[in-house]
Amino acid sequence: MLNPLSCLYENLLKRGIENSSIFVNHILLVLDETDLLSDDARGTEKLKHFIKWCHALNIDLISVYIGVIRDGMDQKLLEKAHAHLMQHITRALGKEKATIAIYAGTPEPPYAKVIKEDGGAKKITISIGFGGRSELTKAIKEILKRVQSGEIEPEEIDENLIESALIFKSEPDLVIRSGATRLTDFLIWQSVYSEFYFTDVNWAKFRNIDLLRAVRDFQWRERRFGR
Repeated sequence: MLNPLSCLYENLLKRGIENSSIFVNHILLVLDETDLLSDDARGTEKLKHFIKWCHALNIDLISVYIGVIRDGMDQKLLEKAHAHLMQHITRALGKEKATIAIYAGTPEPPYAKVIKEDGGAKKITISIGFGGRSELTKAIKEILKRVQSGEIEPEEIDENLIESALIFKSEPDLVIRSGATRLTDFLIWQSVYSEFYFTDVNWAKFRNIDLLRAVRDFQWRERRFGR
């Protein structure tokens, strides 16, 4: 049975967020593979709920990074883990009204699967073990090939050129890390001016009210963008 006071508090939080002039356009959620790989599929079901909660707040761009532990795992097992995660996520999100793309860091180069295309503004990007260092390495290699072919000169390499070679173009406003204080390297270039929100609530117990608290905290902060 729902606590009436808890429902009232949640409604007040949502109303305050909706009345604010500060918006979250792009949110990044950071998880571990263990958050999603459960026998009862509650992890991926919670991800589906999270996306619906974000859409209810008019957050159209949602990115999710799922860290995959590589220590002691050979390539075949790693590819199997990636495929397993992709299968679970595809099943959970296949009916969402959004453009959905999943990137897996294995096999190389990063494997991309577009679950569905949608003409609207809503976009969901999910990365399974494909982090920022790998993305930057790939971008630099592509730029070096262009230099070697004579297409560009070394002096032409700048931030704009590097950004154009990155896979993920959008910069997250808010990064949420559930159940831990350790970050990953996903979107390390793009998130340089992002706001970070750490919560000790683990993914299994994460609720809509926890998302609302994170967004409210973001709205209360003064963003300096490196100034």
